[in-house]
Amino acid sequence: MTQRIRPGTVAALALLLAAATGCTAQQPPREPAPITPTGTPTGAPPSAARGAGGQDADVPRPFTLVASGDVLPHSSVIDRAAADAGGRGYDFTPMLKGVAPVVSGADLALCHMETVYGKDGGPYTGYPAFKSPPEVATALAATGYDSCSTASNHTLDDGADGVARTLGALDGAGVRHAGSARSAAEAAKPTILSAGPGKRAAKVAHLAYTYGTNDIPLPAGKPWTVNLIDEGKIVAEARAARRAGADVVVLSAHWGTEWQDEPDARQLELADRLTASQDAGRPDIDLIIGTHAHVPQAYEKVNGTWVVYGMGDQIAGAMINYQGVQDPRGNQGTLGRFTFAPPARPGERWTVAKAEFVPQWYDTGTGRAVNLNAAIKAGAGHHREVRDRIRDVTLGRGAGKDGLVMGE
Repeated sequence: MTQRIRPGTVAALALLLAAATGCTAQQPPREPAPITPTGTPTGAPPSAARGAGGQDADVPRPFTLVASGDVLPHSSVIDRAAADAGGRGYDFTPMLKGVAPVVSGADLALCHMETVYGKDGGPYTGYPAFKSPPEVATALAATGYDSCSTASNHTLDDGADGVARTLGALDGAGVRHAGSARSAAEAAKPTILSAGPGKRAAKVAHLAYTYGTNDIPLPAGKPWTVNLIDEGKIVAEARAARRAGADVVVLSAHWGTEWQDEPDARQLELADRLTASQDAGRPDIDLIIGTHAHVPQAYEKVNGTWVVYGMGDQIAGAMINYQGVQDPRGNQGTLGRFTFAPPARPGERWTVAKAEFVPQWYDTGTGRAVNLNAAIKAGAGHHREVRDRIRDVTLGRGAGKDGLVMGE
């Protein structure tokens, strides 16, 4: 999955040649630097020069990263996938068709796989103990996802066997994963992805942790089955990923208070501490993407690092809140899109040159994820109220002043 050429690579490279020589999101746009006959910008750092062997050096290229919220197949979602398959198993691909252009258009795309998979042929279950059809993994791959976080409060719904089936199905579909593991060795190895093709692609580490597992104990003798949030462990894994060659470290955090639009005190505290953590003057974490609250939460730049407190749900059935009523917010979410630019000198921090959010909604009536801005542009004006609510929440902590914009 991470080796295919995505159109986002070309677009980002053209837009960010100036960023590759050291500009940041806070600076005004500059004209691209003149290009020499060798293909490198004039005035580029020494690392951009031609190598002694007569070949262009491996200059890092900008890349775009897209991340999305909880994939949470309730029974109604499973039934829809069965109908879409026409009696031949389950097909979740049509559900995600509306957001596929955004996902596949990025150089690297990350999802959150909230549930574990059941055995081939079932039985499959929804809330409260989920066992989803493994065909979900096929749909995630077809949509363009490269890796999924698999650490959630439902990771242990079917014990270690459920984890093994889930990771096996993702492996079979060509989708990487982070946050749960089948062995101690697998848990100890950072998930490092290539953000685009070729030697110039950035190396991105994907970390994933959850606040808990609904009081289900870790399997006996297998404490590594799922990552539980621990600040020290997160920092240690981030630093290990750096040593393994990661240019950018992304943390998927399953945290927060369900049905609460505002991030809670623990989210705010942990985001502040993790984004402030540095090693040799370089931040340990370059981006935090949050899940679990089931409603969209704000984006915010904390200590110079973007934090998405909550992406909301990408796929979910009709959601019932703590008051016992159906809550439409449970089917609202965003896709975050971040364009990273390489540093002027090797070993320095990659910067987010552009930060965007794309409002989305899962239509429980049709069983389809809807890119709200694209739908409104196509004439579906009735989506405007939902889109505007998502926008207002996303920008609610002042992210607009730091450059966050709404995209399509």
